[in-house]
Amino acid sequence: MSRAVNPGPRNVIDSAMTDPSQEPAPNTTPPKELVVVNATGRQASSVVRVASAVGYKVRAQLRSLKKDLQLTAELKILPNVTLLEGSLDDQTFVDKLFVGAQYAFVNTTPYAWTDEVATGKSLALAALKAGIRHYIFSSLTDHSTHDPPQGSLPLWATKFTVEQYIRQLGLPSTFVYVGSYHNNFSTRPYPLWQLTPRADGGFVWKAPFPTDYPIPFIDTEHDLGAAVIQIFKDGVKRWGGQRIPLAFEVLTPLQVCSAFSRGLGRPVNYQPHPLEIRTPIPPGYRDQLEGVVRVLCEQRAPYFRPEMEGSATEIARALWPGWRGMEEYAREVWPIEEKANGASWIASGVATPASEMDGEN
Repeated sequence: MSRAVNPGPRNVIDSAMTDPSQEPAPNTTPPKELVVVNATGRQASSVVRVASAVGYKVRAQLRSLKKDLQLTAELKILPNVTLLEGSLDDQTFVDKLFVGAQYAFVNTTPYAWTDEVATGKSLALAALKAGIRHYIFSSLTDHSTHDPPQGSLPLWATKFTVEQYIRQLGLPSTFVYVGSYHNNFSTRPYPLWQLTPRADGGFVWKAPFPTDYPIPFIDTEHDLGAAVIQIFKDGVKRWGGQRIPLAFEVLTPLQVCSAFSRGLGRPVNYQPHPLEIRTPIPPGYRDQLEGVVRVLCEQRAPYFRPEMEGSATEIARALWPGWRGMEEYAREVWPIEEKANGASWIASGVATPASEMDGEN
């Protein structure tokens, strides 16, 4: 999937206010050094961009400099960013990765070439040995640990296992639980999130979610990095050991379609529908998708842990007031990403004004 550049945050965190009549004193404080792994991922690249913008020295690890060339080139030219090519399965590389740094943001990935739990434990132990002062790990819940147990989503449960290990280590840590990405939506035939073009210029979203199921959302590339950097600024005294839900809106499928309708100026409707898998998917992902149907859709288990549901947007919005909602994303960003992916509907331009649209949404 080709990736369009998502416009970054609209304002810089804590812009310095100075008296123009005074010469600023030279800054002799060495820059804070941050390690970010899997740097071309949606979450990690957002953190790299914002950290660079506010003066962090960033070590951005990626598995290969020859993949995702557009994003790699973008990150390479950011100030104070050093790209480090290396495998997280290479223990020698991992042992050196954090040495001399003070902060780390880690989002492990369930790729076929790695054991996510082993990788997560290896990174945490190396960070502890290197004396990392604040380690932010992107985690998710294991629904089998809820009371009562509600089954399990295998690709989320691995992250929860790593979280428990980090807690046992005593590493100064915070755990962010990230909502569903805005850019999950695509006209490509991806399971759960496809918006299918219609002959009238509109779209239909067919998925197994109940019409009133609350889904937490985040524009990951625009908003996650700013929130994470604010957590680092607040420090472990404020956020040590805590789970922070990073979602700026909680929307039902009907509300999502309404936001897309207003943003695009086209009718967008939701249709409850059994899970369809019409494209090749990575090994193990079918189990995850079937778990989503069973645990979230049928049992209506919460997306985050039960104790986090009430504060799903409150904390995130306090961390980063400049967040972008679904309607704005649909209007300003989604068409750009669709054009980059070669979507044919783009050629027809914007169709029906929102005021003239019919239908439930």
